[in-house]
Amino acid sequence: MLRKILAALPMFALLLAGPAAQAQELMAEVRVSTENVTISDPTIVTQMQNDIRNLLNTRAWTNQAYRPEERIKVKMFIGITAIPQNGTYNCTMRLISTRPVYGTGYDTNVVSLSDRSFNFNYSPQNPLDFSPNSFVSNLSSLIGYYAYLVIGLDRDTFSRLGGTPYYEQARTIVSYSANQTQTNEADEGWRGTGSRERHWLLDNITDPQLEAFRTGLYDYYRQGMDVFIEKPEQARASVMTALTGVQKAALTRPGTLFARAFFDAKSDEIANIFRTSQDQSQKQQLVSMLTEVDPTNSAKYQTVLK
Repeated sequence: MLRKILAALPMFALLLAGPAAQAQELMAEVRVSTENVTISDPTIVTQMQNDIRNLLNTRAWTNQAYRPEERIKVKMFIGITAIPQNGTYNCTMRLISTRPVYGTGYDTNVVSLSDRSFNFNYSPQNPLDFSPNSFVSNLSSLIGYYAYLVIGLDRDTFSRLGGTPYYEQARTIVSYSANQTQTNEADEGWRGTGSRERHWLLDNITDPQLEAFRTGLYDYYRQGMDVFIEKPEQARASVMTALTGVQKAALTRPGTLFARAFFDAKSDEIANIFRTSQDQSQKQQLVSMLTEVDPTNSAKYQTVLK
C-alpha cells in the first residue's frame, strides 16, 4: 500500500505540490441539506453540492500519487440553516474520514468533526477554485482547510507525526482567511475568538504539549488496528498505549476539540476492541481511564466488563 511505503520516507518527500500534480488523495461524498430553509431554485443546491465534491476529489492537494483504492474516504454533510441574503449561506457541517484496516475489508473512522459556523457566499456562475497561499473565497478556504486536516490526520496514522506539512498548509489557510479584507466574508471561525473555532482545533493538533494525540493515532492504527487480525493481544496493548497518551493530553488541556473529535469517532470501536479481551485487569484499566476522560460515552465503555 502506497501510504505504508510513504510512511518510511523522509519529511522532505512530503512537501506540498502545486495544482499541477495529479494526486487525487480524497474520495469524498458531499450532501447538502435544505430541510431548514426554503430554496426557490433547487438546482443551485445541486450544483453547490457537485462543485464542493469536485473540488475535494479532483484537486491535487499534495504531490503524492494515490491509487483509487488508496484514496481517503470522506463524508461531508452540510446543512443550510439560513440564507440571510441572496447568495449567502449559513450552514452547519459534519465531516467523517475513514481509513482501511490492513488485511480486512473494514474501514475505521479516523475523525468525526462538526463546524457550526460553516458560512459562505456561493454563486453557481462563479467556478469554485482554491489557492494554497491566498484567499479566493470563504467556501474554498473551508474546503481546503478540512482537506489538509483530513490528509494530515491520515498521514499521522501511517507514520509518527507524518501529518506535519499538511497541518502547516492548513495553518496558512487559517492565517490568510482570518486576515482577508477584500470581500464581505469575514468569518470569526478563523480568528480563535471562541473555544470551538477552526483556529483552536488546529492549535490542539499541533500543540507540542498535546503531541500524544498525534502519536496516539499512529499507535492506535498502525501498531494496533492494522495488526489486530494476526496479533490481537499485541494490538490491544498498542491501543492502550495510544489511549493512555490521549488521556494524558486531554487532562493536560481539558475540553480540547481534538479529544472530543477523537472519541466521537472511536468510542464504539474501542468498546468492541476490548469486549472480547480475556484480560480483566486490562478491561478494568480501560474503563476507569475512559470514564474519566470521556464521561459522555461511559455507558458504552461499561459494556466491556459484561
